[in-house]
Amino acid sequence: MTTLIAAFAVSLLPTSVPVGPSKLDLTIKGTPLEVFCYKPKSYRGERIIMVFHGTLRNAEEYRDHSVKMAERFGALVVAPKFDAERFPSIRYQRGGIMRPDGSAAPKDEWTYSYIPVLAQEVRRLEGKPKMPYYLVGHSAGGQFLVRLAGFFDSGAERIVAANPGSDLFPTRDMPFGYGFGKLPPELSSDDMIRRYLAQPLTFYLGSADCIPDEYFDDSKEAMAQGAGRYQRGIACYEAGKKLAAERGWPFNWRLVVAGAVGHDHEAMFNHPKSDLAFFGRYVPYRR
Repeated sequence: MTTLIAAFAVSLLPTSVPVGPSKLDLTIKGTPLEVFCYKPKSYRGERIIMVFHGTLRNAEEYRDHSVKMAERFGALVVAPKFDAERFPSIRYQRGGIMRPDGSAAPKDEWTYSYIPVLAQEVRRLEGKPKMPYYLVGHSAGGQFLVRLAGFFDSGAERIVAANPGSDLFPTRDMPFGYGFGKLPPELSSDDMIRRYLAQPLTFYLGSADCIPDEYFDDSKEAMAQGAGRYQRGIACYEAGKKLAAERGWPFNWRLVVAGAVGHDHEAMFNHPKSDLAFFGRYVPYRR
């Protein structure tokens, strides 16, 4: 009887992500996660786009607002939810690389380390063990990704940080969260900053995202980066470009501006410039 029950339970596990909107309950690194997905009819197993929500932890809404992007690129959208209870800002926006007591966490504890494991699980479900994946996050999700690029090799083809509230400047003159200052030497060395500049990172910015709102970071450290999210992203990109040129380091960042768009993830995802943010070129609409 027990064997029959076990066999029935296994049969209920998804063997692939269904076409259309869906939700998967996955266990990643021993942690249960809700993962909201959308598979368009145009999907042919070419790519995954992982979408990272903002501070409201509204992964389902982000999935819904990614449908047009999924259809446009023939991509399987995967939007994990990192709830505030288990993943407060120190573990989400700042990736969990530092513990609340100020000590450095081992890499296996970093929230960033969930990403390749989640990608591999989705690949397994799809039967595509080498399917490329891309990352895009807006606002707090953009902060998560820009700092991920600073410290972790995610395996993603491209990391798109859209309208992050604050940025990780390639300098030790700003404290962590805003730069590499006040971190252990192994996390703030020249080699770490060099690797950061070589990451496939896109700053994807709305040119009208200049107006503070209720979630705007107006701390002293953030205001030193610029008066608005757009200005901060531009300044961080330019700082990275200048440093790479001075040191002769590889520079793989990209800057893409969505004209007249404010702090609106749906408008950013659906903007004609989104293909440049991901692929650096125009991508014909997939039908």
